[in-house]
Amino acid sequence: MSPHGRIFLATPGPTNVPDRVLRAMHRAAEDFAAPPFSETARSCLSDLARVFQTSGQVFCFIGNGHAVWEVPLVNLVERGEAVLVPVSGRFSQSWAEMAECLELETVRLDLPRDQPLDPAAIEAALRADKERKIKAVLVVQTETATGITSDMVAIRRAIDAAGHPALFVVDAIASLAAEPFAMDEWGIDCALSASQKGLMLPPGLGFVALNERALGIAESCRHPRRYFDLNFRRGAMTYQWFHGTPPLQQIWGLRESLDMLFEEGLDAVVARHRRLADAVRACVGCWAEAGALAFHCGVPEARSNAVTAIRVASDIDPDAMRRLARDRYQTALGAGLGDLEGKAFRIGHLGDLNEPMILGTLAACELALRRSGIAHGPGGLEAAIESLALDDAATRAGDPA
Repeated sequence: MSPHGRIFLATPGPTNVPDRVLRAMHRAAEDFAAPPFSETARSCLSDLARVFQTSGQVFCFIGNGHAVWEVPLVNLVERGEAVLVPVSGRFSQSWAEMAECLELETVRLDLPRDQPLDPAAIEAALRADKERKIKAVLVVQTETATGITSDMVAIRRAIDAAGHPALFVVDAIASLAAEPFAMDEWGIDCALSASQKGLMLPPGLGFVALNERALGIAESCRHPRRYFDLNFRRGAMTYQWFHGTPPLQQIWGLRESLDMLFEEGLDAVVARHRRLADAVRACVGCWAEAGALAFHCGVPEARSNAVTAIRVASDIDPDAMRRLARDRYQTALGAGLGDLEGKAFRIGHLGDLNEPMILGTLAACELALRRSGIAHGPGGLEAAIESLALDDAATRAGDPA
């Protein structure tokens, strides 16, 4: 029997695809060299620079976030040169593994998994690099596995304080269009993102933004590459921008998602994510009072606006609870990853979401917790509603109208 109603998708990726985006993608194939598509594709790349907040250039790749991790590694660093990777979760660890596979000397800086990245530790590692072998610092802004967002401004200051010339490369896959992000203002040389999170698209597109310094390094880099070669993709022909046949329907969807973000306003998009995340955090805080659940992130101000990671007591199977939520209540929650596998679950709250969707997700999750016999403090939903109501009241109070 088919389930009734719509699935509540509360994973941190993929996220909900708006009906407007689905309709925009529902179109026939066409000549990608003709002006209608070519002009639309170029407008998307230009407008993505507005989202990254950079005067640099944005490139689009047919691939996921893991694919675009490879772009700076083969365009900005030579084989045998070094990169510094602060490792604090499954995705930063995977990025380090990729660098090693590409024959880069990879300096892993192992940091606590329940804290934001420590800028002082990064500064110390760079100061220790007397020979300036490190060519790039690879940082994940929002570590999706842990639900922690780190301070990119503080890390930029740490690099500068060390007097080190390394490029500052940031994974903004889970943070772009969910958290504040200002590439040029924050001194980021290269930033990465993907389609299936804050940009509200199906998986399949990755994006890389580079400033002039990074573009200059890419021009002379000799690391073997072809599909990911940025120099080829800077050509004038549409097929060069995508290194072959473009993903036509995806680009039309991207055009619509960008229009939606600009209609709402980028500041308002970030504020909405913060508002909904606050409601989730208020609810989880009540659940945690019973002692079986806890925020994974030990620093409240570093808890992500994109995803909340919730640790469970050692005698609890979070995946059994997640399966019940999915199969019985049509609510998809994220699993624990890496060090948190089998020890946590995650609630994603980014992308195309509103208050009723968040409250419905929390209600279904609480129902699954109850049916699973997992102890949780009372009043979680009421706390989430109160958080949203207080935010609405504060917004109205500040409205000059």
